[in-house]
Amino acid sequence: MTFSTHPLSYCSNVHPGLSVDEVQRGLTEFTRPVRENAGDLAAGLWLAQPVIEELLTTAGRLDQFVGFLQDSGLTCYTFNAFPYGNFHDTRVKENVYLPDWTRDSRWRYTLDCARVLARLLPPEIDWGSLSTVPLGFKEFPQPVDFQDQCAQRLIDLAQNLSKLRDETGRTIRLAIEPEPFCVLETTDETLDFFQRLRKLAADRNSLDEVYDFIGVCYDVCHQSVEFEDVADSLRRLEAADIAINKVHISCAIRVEHPAENEDTRRALARYAEPRYLHQMLGRTADGTIHRLVDLTEENALHPNADFASADEWRIHFHVPVNAESLGPLQTTRPDLRTALATVKDLADCPHLEVETYTWEVLPGAEKPSLVDGLSEELRATQQLLDEL
Repeated sequence: MTFSTHPLSYCSNVHPGLSVDEVQRGLTEFTRPVRENAGDLAAGLWLAQPVIEELLTTAGRLDQFVGFLQDSGLTCYTFNAFPYGNFHDTRVKENVYLPDWTRDSRWRYTLDCARVLARLLPPEIDWGSLSTVPLGFKEFPQPVDFQDQCAQRLIDLAQNLSKLRDETGRTIRLAIEPEPFCVLETTDETLDFFQRLRKLAADRNSLDEVYDFIGVCYDVCHQSVEFEDVADSLRRLEAADIAINKVHISCAIRVEHPAENEDTRRALARYAEPRYLHQMLGRTADGTIHRLVDLTEENALHPNADFASADEWRIHFHVPVNAESLGPLQTTRPDLRTALATVKDLADCPHLEVETYTWEVLPGAEKPSLVDGLSEELRATQQLLDEL
């Protein structure tokens, strides 16, 4: 096989957007110039719940937005429906996982996103994708039947996505995105959940709909942080007939031999910031993995005994995907190469989207403008795809 022929996208959650006007300003100020710099580009949209509500309840608003994208020359085939509210709030952290998949508000928002994407999807593109939260956050209290409740909501969604296809002729598929410290974070957990989901779907005579409409978003950064073999992970998902509907092209931070490198730990401490959650995992020589829910200056500069004994740390901080290193810090870009080479050999072509949402909180005064930074990421990614 080969990669999708759709143009690359980058996720617009990197710029604010809590109204249709604000979304359009971001696309005008950032996305259009990036397309001029980097070549053919799709708009990978994050439309928060207030934006979706405005599009669906304000007369003529959705038609106007469709026209705006057409006039801007922007194709759209994928949404990031993971962040529900203000992804640029002062403190997002664990709130990004709310509402979880037991909540009617999550189900309704996701279906509304599908309705909007069905209108935006160009006729020449067969299907669209929606990435979503991996059920919920492990650190929050959950009932014993939490996963079953989530599965029932997802089956309801699959049934409604099937109805949407019947009504519109447009296929919109969900892509559940495993992430560290979430209910689904590892490949093993994802495989187990899909087995549970399919059993419950069979009981409801909805197995075909679940196979057709529910898959995963493979965020390379997330599985690298888990110290997974990304090629093996992707092949296991494919062997289980779990559709990889979307791939987030992303890289994390690596720190090698942290106990021996105080300067490197000082560099890492600069990445501790108050907005987003930066889960931190460390692996020792015997393969034991230690875990901290968030990077802090204290964790970086004065690690506890478990992390001090680790040979390597990996931190969930989405760093520019063209960077092999960031000063003394390393990145997981080698895993990105491996993952994309594996994706190329998959039977089906997932949607590809660069997702570096952290440009605004990257440390340092000398970082490039958002347009220049995104442009370089996309050029480097296209070059990498061309080389594979």
